[in-house]
This record gives sequence, C-alpha cells and structure tokens, in this order.
Amino acid sequence: MDVNLKVVNVAFCLMFLIWILWDIFKKRRDYNGDEYQLLNTETSSLFIKITVILNPLIGISYLVFFLHEFWKSGTGSIEAVSSTMAWFLASLVAVYTVSRVPKRWPLVLVLWWCFSATSEFVVVMFYLLHRFGFEYIKVPKFVPQANIIDLGSLPLSLLLCFNALPNNTAQKMSDATKPLLDNQLENGSNPFSRAGIWSQLTFRWLNPLFEEGHHKKLQPEDVPPIPLSETADEASSLLEESLWKKKTQVISLPSAILNAISTPLAINAIFAGVNTTASYIGPLLITSFVNFLSTKGDNTKWHHGMILALIFFTAKTVESLAQRQWYFGARRIGIRVRAALMALVYKKSLSVKYGGMSSGKVVNYINVDVERIGDFCWYFHGIWLLLVQVIFALVILYKNLGAAPSLAALFTTIFVMISNTPLANMQQRLHTKIMEAKDLRIKATSETLKSMKVLKLHSWESTFLKKLLQLRETERGWLKKYLYTSSAVAFLFWASPTLVSVVTFGVCVMLGTPLTSGTVLSALATFRILQEPIYNLPELISMIVQTKVSIDRVQSFIMEENQKRLIQYHTPTTAGIAIEIEAGEFAWQTGDAKGPTIKITKQLKIKKGSKVAVCGSVGSGKTSFLCSIIGEIPRVSGPSIRTYGSKAFVPQSAWIQTGTIRDNVLFGKEMDQAFYEQVVEACALNHDIEMWAEGDLCVVGERGVNLSGGQKQRVQMARALYSNSDIYLLDDPFSAVDAHTGAHMFKKCLMQLLHKKTVVYVTHQLEFLDASDLVLVMKDGKIIESGKYQDLISNPNGELIRQMAAHSKSLNQVNPPKCIRVAKSYHRAKKIELTEVKFVDHSRSSRIPERSLHEETESGRVKWHVYATFVTSAYRGALVPIILLCQVFFQVLQMASNYWIAWGSEENSSITKGQLIEIFALFSGGSSFFILGRAVLLSTIAIETAQRLFLRMITSVFRAPLSFFENMPSSRILNRSSTDQSIVDTDIPYRLAGLAFALIQLLSIVVLMSAVAWQVFFLFLIVFAVSIWYQSYYITTARELARMVPTQQAPILHHFSESISGATVIRSFNQEDRFWRKNVELINNYSRVAFHNSGTMEWLCVRINFLFNLVFFLLLVILVSLPRSAIDPSLAGLAATYGLNLNVLQAWVIWNLCNVENKMISVERILQFSGIPSEAPLLIEDCRPETEWPPNGRIEVENLHIQYSPVLPTVLKGITCTFPGRKNIGVVGRTGSGKSTLIQALFRVVEPSEGRILIDGIDISKIGLQDLRSRLSIIPQDPILFQGTLRTNLDPLQEHSDHEIWEVLHKCHLAENVRQDERPLDAPVAEDGENWSVGQRQLVCLARVLLQRRRILVLDEATASVDTATDNLIQKTIREETNGCTVITVAHRIPTVIDNDLVLVLGEGKIVEYDSPTLLLRDSNSSFSSLVREFLRRSSTNGNYE
Repeated sequence: MDVNLKVVNVAFCLMFLIWILWDIFKKRRDYNGDEYQLLNTETSSLFIKITVILNPLIGISYLVFFLHEFWKSGTGSIEAVSSTMAWFLASLVAVYTVSRVPKRWPLVLVLWWCFSATSEFVVVMFYLLHRFGFEYIKVPKFVPQANIIDLGSLPLSLLLCFNALPNNTAQKMSDATKPLLDNQLENGSNPFSRAGIWSQLTFRWLNPLFEEGHHKKLQPEDVPPIPLSETADEASSLLEESLWKKKTQVISLPSAILNAISTPLAINAIFAGVNTTASYIGPLLITSFVNFLSTKGDNTKWHHGMILALIFFTAKTVESLAQRQWYFGARRIGIRVRAALMALVYKKSLSVKYGGMSSGKVVNYINVDVERIGDFCWYFHGIWLLLVQVIFALVILYKNLGAAPSLAALFTTIFVMISNTPLANMQQRLHTKIMEAKDLRIKATSETLKSMKVLKLHSWESTFLKKLLQLRETERGWLKKYLYTSSAVAFLFWASPTLVSVVTFGVCVMLGTPLTSGTVLSALATFRILQEPIYNLPELISMIVQTKVSIDRVQSFIMEENQKRLIQYHTPTTAGIAIEIEAGEFAWQTGDAKGPTIKITKQLKIKKGSKVAVCGSVGSGKTSFLCSIIGEIPRVSGPSIRTYGSKAFVPQSAWIQTGTIRDNVLFGKEMDQAFYEQVVEACALNHDIEMWAEGDLCVVGERGVNLSGGQKQRVQMARALYSNSDIYLLDDPFSAVDAHTGAHMFKKCLMQLLHKKTVVYVTHQLEFLDASDLVLVMKDGKIIESGKYQDLISNPNGELIRQMAAHSKSLNQVNPPKCIRVAKSYHRAKKIELTEVKFVDHSRSSRIPERSLHEETESGRVKWHVYATFVTSAYRGALVPIILLCQVFFQVLQMASNYWIAWGSEENSSITKGQLIEIFALFSGGSSFFILGRAVLLSTIAIETAQRLFLRMITSVFRAPLSFFENMPSSRILNRSSTDQSIVDTDIPYRLAGLAFALIQLLSIVVLMSAVAWQVFFLFLIVFAVSIWYQSYYITTARELARMVPTQQAPILHHFSESISGATVIRSFNQEDRFWRKNVELINNYSRVAFHNSGTMEWLCVRINFLFNLVFFLLLVILVSLPRSAIDPSLAGLAATYGLNLNVLQAWVIWNLCNVENKMISVERILQFSGIPSEAPLLIEDCRPETEWPPNGRIEVENLHIQYSPVLPTVLKGITCTFPGRKNIGVVGRTGSGKSTLIQALFRVVEPSEGRILIDGIDISKIGLQDLRSRLSIIPQDPILFQGTLRTNLDPLQEHSDHEIWEVLHKCHLAENVRQDERPLDAPVAEDGENWSVGQRQLVCLARVLLQRRRILVLDEATASVDTATDNLIQKTIREETNGCTVITVAHRIPTVIDNDLVLVLGEGKIVEYDSPTLLLRDSNSSFSSLVREFLRRSSTNGNYE
C-alpha cells in the first residue's frame, strides 16, 4: 500500500493543479451567484475558516514528521513528502474556492478528504485491534504501519469530510422553488434551517432564544418559526399524498405515515445505531483498561493507557452527540406526525355531516390518539435496537467469559423479559380500564360544567359532585392496581442485572471459567446496558399495541366515506327558481337516539325572492326540513334538494364563536362600514354596541356565555345578513327576543334588507305568516298544508286554522272587548335596548374578556410551596425519608456487591469461588429487597397525593359562584381535570422520585471516584458549579416554553369543539377553507413551542454531557498517570465501570430536573383551581329553616341594590315590593331592565350590596344556599338536558316513581311523543339533548319542575320556543298544577302574564309599575299598556311590514 499511497498522492497533486488551471481558464468567477442556494455566511463562516486552516495544519504535521525522520535516520519517507505536497496543494485549492462565487468545495477536494479519512481510518483501526488483544487478526501486507501523524490527523480528516457536507449542497433552484424561498425569507426564516452542521450538533441555533429568555419573560411571539417540513400544511399534504397515492390498493394509515416520514426516520435510525454502537465500546475495552492497571511495575507503556483513555472519551462523546440528535430527531418526527394527523382529523370532522360527530369523541382523537401516535416515534427504533443491543452484549460476554456463561446470560435475559411480559400485559389492561374510567369521568365533568347554572339553581351540585367522586373512586381503584403493578415492573427492572450477573457468574464458577477483575467488571457494565432492553421490551410491546389501537381509531375516522356535499350552484331548469324540492324521504341516522323523519310527497319549487314561512307544533319536523334543504340530513329516497345560489343558515340554538362581536358578524368577510351599520341596526344590536365599553370589539366568551339568549340570536342573525347570500334559512330566530325587538327585526331584516332574497323561515309567532308568499304547515314530519296564507285560513278544517284558533285565544286574553284598540298613531315608547346586565355590563373593562380568551399562567420558577404541598399531601410527607433511605441502602449494597466480586476475582485472592458467589448473591438480594420496598412505598404515596389534590380542586370548582363559570371556558377546567390530573396520577411522583434516586446514584459515583483519585473531587465541584449555572440559565427559557405547551394546545381543542358544534353553519356559509387555515395556524403555534421546548433540553444535555465526559476522561488520565503501587486495580476498575454510566446518569438527572419543574406546572395549575373564592355555605346549622318552609311563599323585597362588582354600576336600584304568597306575579320589561338580575338575587346567585329579601319572614341571606335553593324551582331560559335517559333528566335524584313521572309527562303534553319510542322513560337523550327539539327540551324542563312540587316557582322565558297552541296548554297546566304556589313569570309574550294576579314592570333597574294587569291596562299611559300595544301591533294580522 506504500507504493499505492505514493501513486494516489501524486495523482491528487496533479488533479489539484489541473483543476485550478481549468477553473481559471473557464472564468468561473462569472457565475451568477443568485441562482445558487448558498450557505448563509453568518452560520457557515466558522466552518469555512476551520476547513481552510485544517488543510495546511495536516500538511505542516506531515512536513514536521518528515524532518524528524530525516534528522533521526538521515533518510525521510517518500510517502510523507507526497502527502505533504498533496495537503499543501489542497490548502491552495481551499483558499481559492473561498475567494470565488459560488462557495462550493470542488469535487476533487472532497474526494481527497474522503480518501485521506478512509485510508487513515483503516490504518488506525488495524493498529488498535492489534494493540488490544486481537493479535490473531493478521494485518494485510498492503496496510502500512500507523504512525503518530495518522493517529492525530484521523479526527481532523473526518472533520473535513463533515464540514464539506453543508457547502456541497448548493444546487440550482427551479422557478417553482424561488418564490417559495423568497416568501420564506420575507416571513423570517427559522434558525434551525439556517444552522450549519456544527450548530445543529451542539444546538447553538437555540442561543438567541436563550439570550432573549434570560433577559425577559418569553411570549409565544418570541418563539421563532419552525422548519417548513414541520408545519401542519406541509406535513398534512405530504401525508394525504401518501394516503391517496395508490387508489387501487387498500389504504393503510401506518404505511402512509411511514412513507411520509421515511427520510427523517432513516437519518434518525443512523443516529440511534451510532449511539448504541458507541455505548458498547466502554464495556468492550474496560477489560483492557483494568488489565493495564493490574500490570505490576511502572515500566508499562504510558501512552497505551492514554490511547485507551482517549478512545473511551471519544466513544462517550460520540455516544452523547448521537443520542441528543436521535432524541431530538424522534421528537421532530413526532411533531410532524402530530401536526399532519391533527390537520387531517380537523378536515374530516368538518366534512362529517348528519349530526354524527360528537365533539368529545374528536377531542379524544386529538388529545389521546394523535398524541400517542406522535409519542410512538420516540419508541420506533427501539424495535430493531433491542436485537442489536442483545447481540452486542453477547459478543462482549463471549469474548470475556466464553460460550456457556454467555448462553446462560442470554437465557436469563429471555426469562426476565418473559416474566416481565405478563406484568406488562396486566399494566396495559389496567391502563385501558383507567382510560375508560377517565373517559366516563371527563364526560360527566364536561356535562356537569355545561349545566352548572341549572345544577346550582336546583341545588343539585352536591348530588352531581357525589356522582363524579364515585366515578373518580372507580378510576382510583384501577389506578391503585396499575401503580402497584408498576412497582413490580420497577422491581424487575432494577433486579434484572443482579439476577443475570448472579446466574452468569454462577455458571462461570461451576464450569471453572477463569474470572479476572477485568472480565468481571466488563460483564457487569454489559449487564447494566442490557437492563434497558429488558425493561423496554414490555413497554415497547404495550406502546405498539396502544399505538395500533389509536392508529386504527384515527384511520377508521379519516377513511369514513365522505357524504357527498350538496352541490351549491346548479343551473336551474326553470329561470327564477331558488330551491327545487322533489318528492323524497329524509331520516336522521343517529344510532339509538330517536330522530324525526321528513317525508315530502309532492314537488315544490320556491321562486327567487319569495318568502316561505314554515309552522307547526313542537316536534313536527320544522328544523329537520331546513336541514334537508342544506343537505345536513341523510336522504333515504328520492333526489336531493337542489338549491341555486349561496346560502345562509340561522339555527334555533345559537352558535356563537369565541371572539369579538364584529368577528362574529363579519364571519370572514371584508368590512363594508355602511352595510355593516345597516345590518347591526336591522338586528337591533346598535344599542347594545353603544352600551358596551369596547363597542363591537367586546369579546364574547365560550358559546356566547356572556350574552343573553336574545343577544346571541341577534348576533347570528346579523352574521347571516352580512353574508349577503342568495338564500336564507331562518330557524325561529324571533322566539328568543321580546315582542318589540321581534317586530323590529321582522320588518328591518326580512321585509327590507332581505326584500329581494329568498327566505325560508320557521316561526311559532303566527302573526308573521301573513307577510309570506307561501306557508308550509308541518305535522309529524310531513308538509300537510301549503299555499298562500289567505287561502289556508279560508279552509275551516285545516291545521293552520287550528293553530290560529289557539293564537286568537291567546290574543283575546290580552285584548278583551273592553280593551283599548290599537292606537292608529302609534307613539313609540322609549326604545331602550340595554344589554342584559347580568352578562356583559357596559362598564366592564376590556381586561375581563381578554382574560377569558388568553389563559393566565404563572411566571418565574415554580414556587417552593407548590413542591411542599405536593410532597406533604400524603401522610404529611412521613414516607419520603423512608423511600430515600431505601435508595441509599440499595446503592451501597449494589456497589458493595460489584466491588466484592471484582476484588474476589483477583489472582491473589484467598476467597473460594463458593464464598464469592454466595456473598455476591446476598449483597445483590439485599439491594433488590430495598428496591421492592422503595417501589411499593412510592406507589402508595402517588395514589394518596393524586386523590387529595383532585378532591381539593373538584370541591373548590363545585363551590365556586356562577360568575366563575360564566368567565371561565370549561375547556380550562377540563384540561386540569384530565391532562393535568393524569400527569399527577401517574407521572410526577415518579419524576420527583427519579430525580432524587438519580442524584443519590450520581453522588455515590462521585464518592467512589474521589476515593480512587481524590483530585477528581475538585473537578466535580467545578463541573457541578458550571452545571448549576447552565441549568439556571436554561430553566428561565425552558420553564416558559413548558408553560406555553398546554396554553397553545388548549386553543386547538377549543377550535375543534367549536367548529364541530358549528359545522352546519360553517358548511352552509362555505367557510371551511377559512376555518381550516385558522386550524393550521393554531397547530403551527403549538408545534413551534413543542419543537423549541424539546430542543432546549437537548441543548443543556449536550453541554453538561461533555463536562461529565471530560471529568471521566481526566479520571482515566489520573489513573494512568499514578504509580501502579498507589492503585487498587479492582476499585479503580469499578470507578471506571461506574464512570461509563456517568453521562447517562447525569443526562437522567438533568432530564428529570427539567422535567420535574415542567411537570410541576400541572400541580401549580391544579392548585390555582383549589383556592377559588366560594359561594356562601350550603348549610348553616344554626339557621336552618323548618322542613315545611316556606308555608305561604310570600316574598318581601326591601330596598334591594345589586352590583355585580364594586367597580361596576348598580344594576337594581332600591327595589321594594312584596309578592303575596300563593299568587301569580308576572315580571316584564325591555331587554336589560333587570328582570333576570331580580331572579338571580332571589336564588342568591348574586348577593345584594344593600337591602334584603325575606321569604315568609326569613332573611334568605342568613340561611344556607342548599336550604334556600332546594325550596325554590326554576325553569331557565336555555333548556338544558343531560346525556342519559329521559328518566335521569326528569328525576336526577331518583326520588319519584314511574307513575308520578308519567303524570307530569301527560300534563306537559309529552306523553304521546315519549310513547313513540320503544323504551319510553329510558329513551336516550343525546349530548346537550340534541335529539330533542328545543321546544321539547323546554317541555322536559317544565316536567322536571312540576315533579318537584315546590312552593315557589320561577319561569324565566320558559315557553319561548314552543308554538302558541302548546304555550296555551302549558299555561293552563301551570295554573292548575301550581295552585297554592307563588309563581313568578319572566316573559316576552304578554299572554303569558296577562291573567296573572300582579304584574311588575321594571325599567333601568327600578320599579316602573306594580299592580294587577287589569288596573294597569285601564291607564292608557302606563308602561304595561305600552308593552301590550306593541304586542298587539306586532300580532295584528293586518300589520304592514313593508
């Protein structure tokens, strides 16, 4: 090879000269640099300098070597001369390359670097193998002997190859790529993509972020963007491309994911492989090192020991760097997969129609399944690495101990793995049970939070809390079994190296295999590495199974056949037609939940610009008819309904987005100020907007929680109007507003703004039918009458006439013959449209809504009291010191057993082989016993701590006032109850304990090393000081990033659930694209934080790993340098063996240290909700009313003043009145007059700032809330049903018999509907009662109250969503059933209160009038008369709306 090398060197010299001349001749300086993707000068300048310097450095070293040889022997090596010349010419080429454009290393130079590195590597490898015990390997003749220059220049040549990579990636860009790059540069490209190899290896690209985090609290906008490959748009399009690539084959999500991430996965596999290989170099060479130390006499070649130390150091450094890249790469792939799947699930959930999608189910896909699939990327390489690790271990054991002990070790390892598998399977089953129990608890919690207003007003929250605690108790039972099983798994993990080593050494003793301290320590180091695959196998199997389940769930959801979208724009067969309805049948298909069926028996064509009114009794199928027009209900037979033009839909249950009022109205369209003002005025929103401090920029909470029912309806009406669509479908939009506002909206919206538009509107207000061009009357899902209003009312036997009779009867109550006729010159009363003060007061500052939009987080370190609370929650922390002692004893016995067997294996030892193994087994068994004790006690603490924290939080939330739930999105409470509680249940105790255990291990190794070489102790002090400084520098940034992760994830979940609940509206407005873009933006925000959060930990580990590797290297150097007589080889070998684990252990300490702080944020978040200011006590033992209280139901209000907050204005201003017992009192007034506030004061939802309320002589502020609310009944404005059965909805406390339930169902006219189902009282009620119409839901709420038979009953707009005929029947039922009760009715419909004993008229928080309706009507100037005139004006069939 000498001759060959000389020839090659000379050949390269010639090629270098030719290339320079050729390049100058071709004038390559004239290249257009803009056409190349050049390396960023800032990040690559360091690499360029290093590369330029290394070439002459190697050349000089060869020159010095030649001169040294010439001086010594008088002749020099020709090979050294040729190498020197080649390296100097390479230096010339490198300098020339740097001076030209583009800066690309020429191929000839790169080939030279690769050739040099390869040849030097081969020479050095043969030298090392021959040097360290592999003498039987013959060195080929063509391989020259290694010299000192080969050893020194090898790492430099490798570095040159490495540095060549980034500069050799310049390539011409296609025209398609150029704009994309320009766009990226405009938006600020990400630091990761700009970083060079060295920067990526050491994570230097994170330095600017750390610098910023060190000087100020990081905000989400401070976090740099992520690489393009990690963005949701890019990742999802790549995955979709993989999914649909082969349409002929069966679509497989796992193979599509693998196809989409194959390149990064392959790169990641290389790092994983390098890491695993490097980790086994230590155990392989430890024998040689101990043998070197054991050699007597100081004449041993010193440089042999130094080379060994250098190999150890290089191997540990490569292992550390590869591990960091492997872990970070795995997290990157996880982020990419997560983003892609989240995007696909969202896209799919928007396209799933027909009410078949539960928001809870989709949120579960995102929260659990997608997260698990993303996490699996971390475990993926463990599948093949397991086999590699076992093979490596067997090779080392075979070399040191021979075949039989190696086989014994293999079989023992397999035995431990097999014995671990049943436990892992049990863990998996228990984990599934925990998840099922958790799902039930979270579902119940979610529903309870949604219904909290009803629960508190009915005083049911204690009962529902007990149900939740029972569900938690079930979950806790499974959790207890799971954690104790985990204890057994942990015991096996720590005991497995002990068992394997005892069996292996036992076989060696039996077979008489010679044991030396070197072979023993090598075997022990190997067993310690084997510990990981033994432990990981069951976890890996479990993770594969769980991921398979999750992938199947997501795949079945994504692959569901999309229902064909209704084609938006057909070409009409006849000009001027807007909607064409053919004969057909439509039916909801929601499993067990009953749904109405729509049957259309004849063709119907609706002309453009016509107004179509749809009426019918409760549950007749009016909403389903509208849904069939927009394609939201499955078609069973017949052609689909054709629509010509864009559509806007206003559902009966208002769907409001979280955001500003303006955003809700514009709904993605550009602002047209003049048209916007017209729309706002038409929907009677202008007065509300004027009263809000932020105007139309006032922020609306979750589901419009801080708006009244009427406001929500008007906002979504404005949204529809502003869309300027061709066809409008309105589902009873006037039921939630009062008479005056309804009349105003009908005139301004339908008859003016929508004059030329096609409008199909459902209504219960029959006075609005006259203005329509066509009336459709529905009954039992069929259109039984259709035609013009005048034609239909001329048919005396028609359904419409029956409904009109009920309407006339209702009007006659208000307008008896003696009443004043409707004034021709209608003088409009003060048109005050205040906001519903109980929700959004006009004086609120913008900070309050902003707080509910953006979650508040703590800043700075997690406070010590959080740690203290957590540690002392269980048994006041009494078990903590016992656990720590167990760990200390385990560590001492483990080290003692290892030292014993190493010392006893020395040649001059007087210990018999039997004694050696017996005492080793005794020490090892003792250490295992302490591990078992530690694991069991830790699980006991974990169970107790989690339960105590949960109880504190859930009790605090349930005792919170209603205002807390109005301002707090339920997703935040759920997040703490699910994600944070899960972390507390199964994660934090083990993280905290793991940190303590790792610290004890680390300190024990420091003590051991210091005992061997005391100088190391001072090095450790320096390294610890630097590590602490690094950690404190790191944590300021990492902590804030960790806090951002859940706060950036919550908006995704919120957007998901909001989009699913409003999917019908989004589709009808054709807004899917805009919502998709919003979703992508939210996912990218989350990925950005998660990406940098995972990078920061690796940044810290790289630096501290290097420091500890350096200490290990210096320890080895000290051991090599010390005289042999001053060293105990067994102890020194033991220190070196434990030192091999130093970087892993230190990384474990750092990882746990950072993770503990990050995870403790969950405890911090739970404790935030454990100290919510609570309502008044539920029971006050000293002031409990009698069982029969209140006997009469007389209510006295004395000088009542109500303020929602000391900084807000007074809402009720000195109200004084008496509601006599057993009378019916109506409360009326315009929106915002204080009606609802008065009711809230009666239930003590708000406490009076002055004055009091007496019920039968008892001051209600003196008794407990449960005693008060359990004696009152209320039917709130929004009818709320719980998921379950009809029976559980009517009688949640299970206090009544079936007979009593059927009785109230008959009274509420629901019995006939209920009997249609096969399971009458057990008929299912879907989430939010979605399978019942809004009117039916209100009837169920009425039945619920009638069942309670309480002395005082409050009806808050209780019949707003039912038709007039049903309303008349209900009013009759209420009069009959509540005879002898005090009934307070808050109403928009005047007939509801006209026959009451007394009417209270409120205005601006004061009493305007209070008398009997008859007396008030006699005075034509009274406010009540004014309200009646408005109602009659609106209800007059002759009313002109034009």
